[in-house]
Amino acid sequence: MTLRQIEPKQRGFLIVNSHPDGAAQSVHRMWDQIPARTDGTSPVVLLLGHSAGYGLATLLTGLRQHGIRGVGVAFEGAETERRTATAGWYRTAATDALARNAGHDFVFVNTDAFSTAGKEQVLALLEERYGKIDYLIYSLAAPRRTDPATGTVYHSVIKPLGGPYEAPALDFSGDTPKVGQVTLEAASEEERHATEQVMGGADWRLWVEALAGRGLLADGFTTVALTYIGSELTAPIYRQGTIGAAKEDLERTAGHLDTELGDAGRAFTAVAGAAVTQASSAIPSIALYTAFLRTVLGDGFRTTAEQAGELWEQLTGAAPLVRDEQGRIRLDRWELDDAVQDRVRALWADPEAGLERARGGADWFMQQIRELYGWGVDGGVDYERPAETTVEWPTLDV
Repeated sequence: MTLRQIEPKQRGFLIVNSHPDGAAQSVHRMWDQIPARTDGTSPVVLLLGHSAGYGLATLLTGLRQHGIRGVGVAFEGAETERRTATAGWYRTAATDALARNAGHDFVFVNTDAFSTAGKEQVLALLEERYGKIDYLIYSLAAPRRTDPATGTVYHSVIKPLGGPYEAPALDFSGDTPKVGQVTLEAASEEERHATEQVMGGADWRLWVEALAGRGLLADGFTTVALTYIGSELTAPIYRQGTIGAAKEDLERTAGHLDTELGDAGRAFTAVAGAAVTQASSAIPSIALYTAFLRTVLGDGFRTTAEQAGELWEQLTGAAPLVRDEQGRIRLDRWELDDAVQDRVRALWADPEAGLERARGGADWFMQQIRELYGWGVDGGVDYERPAETTVEWPTLDV
């Protein structure tokens, strides 16, 4: 046991330590907010990137409403002498306890999903414990990836393409949020390519091929990769930038995989709406846009769990697939509604005045960031007392 008195070590959006009880409580809160029901199917699922954001929401919703079985994969850091474990580590332990108490057979692997060794570990576990899988959900987000074939290490960058980017951004460096400016130079072709290799469809394809090579695709197999489009306001740094190039590669990969699977299965991307995640908080201007969006929508801002519930309904056939002309499942229409975007544009047109009207949205955004690391979570967490920071990664025993 390691009891520590811990406080958040925060610089802007970056928090380098996590609160185990707060991280666990955030999982319990989402679990309780998901209506419990079951369709009696209990499909076998491999979920890559289960420990945060849309991956966590998809996992918890799948457990609560569809009784999914299978394997979750994440790459989380254990506790050290200087730091707590990552929030995703603590969230995984809490998720495992909830799943076990509810009688679900779902296990968790902490490994680099990009690596050949990581794939072999997971494939062997699936083969031994579950057999063929019904769903592969791809929700990985990482700053770098090593190509297993060449050993090349690719680093993703957040940059515009074709020219520099200058736009307003939310600055949390002082006592109260304020509007600053961000300026980024255009990415090189090498940086664009590297970002595609990290965040595009290359690794997703390797997973599908590896599963198929081991005979682990069930009849009617479905795979879906989670993606984002967003507003025209953030397009220069997102959809029209290096990240957007990677997302377009992901979408092209979906089309190729869908064709190659033929009658044996199907492949989609699912376009989710805006969310506060560790990955999204690193993208310039996204915080300000999200604060404005929250101000416009209030409680109409759809949670990740609500969107995950909609995704599962469509994947399982309980609701019709809602797809666009490119074949993408669309979960983001609530965000991109014309009336909603018009009101966000009005705030964006004069961002300093807009922020005065959107103080609540900015405070909400920062609170969401803190909760990602287990800080400021409602529900009886006593942050004044020492916390047990040594938490074991879930074992494979049931």
